[in-house]
Amino acid sequence: MANTETALKEALTSIEGATGVALVDYTSGMALGTIGGSKTFDLNVAAAGNTDVIRAKMRTMEMLGLKGEIEDVLITLTDQYHLIRLLKGRGGNGLFLYLVLDAARANLAMARHQLKKIEAELEV
Repeated sequence: MANTETALKEALTSIEGATGVALVDYTSGMALGTIGGSKTFDLNVAAAGNTDVIRAKMRTMEMLGLKGEIEDVLITLTDQYHLIRLLKGRGGNGLFLYLVLDAARANLAMARHQLKKIEAELEV
């Protein structure tokens, strides 16, 4: 089992094109841990903003009566991919992993696969 810091480091180093990663509590909007980002890309601000994305999607699913669970949300920009993976089990309720990828270097299928593996090993 990996702790938060270990899991975040693994995501940043093992996922091709990763430039930042955070573990976020979407009930409060607070990042529980971050690694990466830059002077022009504040992961704490991005984490807080993406809680609104998750909350809106959950409200919409509820209004539509959809019973499925969100696995991940992908936001594509011209030069970046933002991948949000909701955590399941072992105290992960209300948390998500947020991964920022350089679109020119990233392989989305591999990033999703690796993030799912990291989630399975993460103990919160």
